[in-house]
Amino acid sequence: MSGPTSDGTRRRPATEGDARRAARAAAPSRAALLTALAWPVLRALPWRTLAVTAALGPLLTGGPRLADGPPSPWLAVNLLRTAVLLYALGLAFLLDDPARHTTATVPTGRALRTTLRIALAAVPTALWWTVTLLAMPARTRPPAGAITVEAAATCVLAVAAAVTATRLSQAAEPGRQVAAAVLLAAVLTPLFLPERASLLVTPGDDDWAAAHDRWAALLVAAALAAAVALREPGARLRIPSGTSGPSRTS
Repeated sequence: MSGPTSDGTRRRPATEGDARRAARAAAPSRAALLTALAWPVLRALPWRTLAVTAALGPLLTGGPRLADGPPSPWLAVNLLRTAVLLYALGLAFLLDDPARHTTATVPTGRALRTTLRIALAAVPTALWWTVTLLAMPARTRPPAGAITVEAAATCVLAVAAAVTATRLSQAAEPGRQVAAAVLLAAVLTPLFLPERASLLVTPGDDDWAAAHDRWAALLVAAALAAAVALREPGARLRIPSGTSGPSRTS
């Protein structure tokens, strides 16, 4: 109930909006939540798996430096693609979390925790790709922009597959199944794609530019798929009904 204040005016009754504003003011900010979560999430990342698959990249692409002559453009680009695929298999384990069913009860949503994992893994991934690309001899290195689009699309596809797997299943560690699916897709897709839609072309090929337009489209599609899968399972699109409160009659 409302009552007079010390200066004699009548106190306004608390409304539902006031309660929501008070709850928001008492709740920790998004920045504070991210700061509190960052270290535990960082520790929970599958660093061993990522380190193993990452180490193979510079070894593969730096190998031609030990040869007597430079590798052919076909060999150079496919060494880079192999390095990317191996690293993507490591990213398939990115969302493995043995404590998944315990952390499901914490106040932060799954989408926020998953996004933080992906963001924290993005920095070492960018560093890994820089080292892997520069390890390839400059004389035979494919155009950096185009091959980076391939690498980004492959990695985002692996992450999107992992996000989808955690969304659709209750498995705490779906990484093996995701990695198997990524590897199977990498092997079978070139076999079934028509030649006019080929993705794996060699630098200097007439279809090089068009193929990387397709890679860019694949990158966007994978990012959108991951964003959709990140939504909380219970989330629904709310459409205003057109009235803000109970109807009033005169």
